[in-house]
Amino acid sequence: MPEETTRLFQFLSELGLDSESIEAAFLGTKPLSLRGSEVLLTQNSEQKCGYFILSGILRACHFGEQGVVRCKEFYFPGELCFLYTSWLTGEPAQYQIESLDKARVIQLPLSLLSEPKWIPAQLNLLKQQLLFKEQKEAFLLLKTPEQRYQHLLADWPLWAENLNNIQLASYIGISPESLSRLKARLNSLA
Repeated sequence: MPEETTRLFQFLSELGLDSESIEAAFLGTKPLSLRGSEVLLTQNSEQKCGYFILSGILRACHFGEQGVVRCKEFYFPGELCFLYTSWLTGEPAQYQIESLDKARVIQLPLSLLSEPKWIPAQLNLLKQQLLFKEQKEAFLLLKTPEQRYQHLLADWPLWAENLNNIQLASYIGISPESLSRLKARLNSLA
């Protein structure tokens, strides 16, 4: 079994799927090599697939009428990227999913999650998402910008290592200039 398939197999096993269901799912998968800023799902379109990330970073973002880009989330290797609200409601996606730089993903049809044998995976994905949402709300509502940045450094070092100041600042809810000042102040204390 190729390494890419092995990583996806392990991920799906951890979600509670049996080997037979996983092997059947591989028939509907499609590996993709992406360039930087390649769009996988356009805003306001129907979402049919999720993307298991092998390498690179994906993001979900909303493009406003005045050209303002709001980043909902970043997704890293070993994660399954799709929009839960769009999947659950069947409504068009409020966000665009795109690669930041070169990436390698395996495209999975979201219709798999409706199959009876996939109910354990569906429930585990929903549990993960609920926990993540609660953690993100606490992150944004209960922490100062400095605490948010230090949390990223301590708990999600991939973020600080792989995202630029504009991307990090957008996620923690401050301007890139404020983040630069914050970094300079923390470096002077070290």
